[in-house]
Amino acid sequence: MKYLITGIGNIGSEYKNTRHNIGFRILDAFADASNISFSDKRYGFVAEYKFKARTFILLKPTTYVNLSGQAVNYWLKKENIPLENLLVIVDDLALPFGALRLKAKGRDGGHNGLKNINHVLGVNDYARLRFGIGDNFHKGFQVDYVLSEWSTDEQKELPEKIDTCIEIIKSFGTVGVERTMNFFNTNK
Repeated sequence: MKYLITGIGNIGSEYKNTRHNIGFRILDAFADASNISFSDKRYGFVAEYKFKARTFILLKPTTYVNLSGQAVNYWLKKENIPLENLLVIVDDLALPFGALRLKAKGRDGGHNGLKNINHVLGVNDYARLRFGIGDNFHKGFQVDYVLSEWSTDEQKELPEKIDTCIEIIKSFGTVGVERTMNFFNTNK
């Protein structure tokens, strides 16, 4: 069984520690904890992780957030991965900082990466893990907020939240989205 785990973010050092790049950061931590590394491939940085007779293809698209669908579509087809084995990790303004929500499907919630994935795939029936970044910004400054770096207090809490995300990814691949949602969405 193969799974495509896509962390949404922007390439470039200027985006590395921004809220919008939490998908990249989670996959980087996953790779570090698993002693695997990313290779620069078509449409993204890709790493492969094997766990309990499953293969996880970790993808950090190099298409920038707004064109993430191109990379997701390519790797789903290249690796022959069914849509139900896709998990997309994104930042979410509608959730308070550090809140984690796994959903089996859904709308884009205003997230341009999800919007593009939905458009390219023609469906929204795939799992997504939403990482809450809060909405602590003044009206009209949403872009500045998502592209800004984490606060000092947030930086202190990130490692624990990221570790939980890694557990969610492994659970998604081993017991499925429904059981993972039942456990992690209710155990805060």
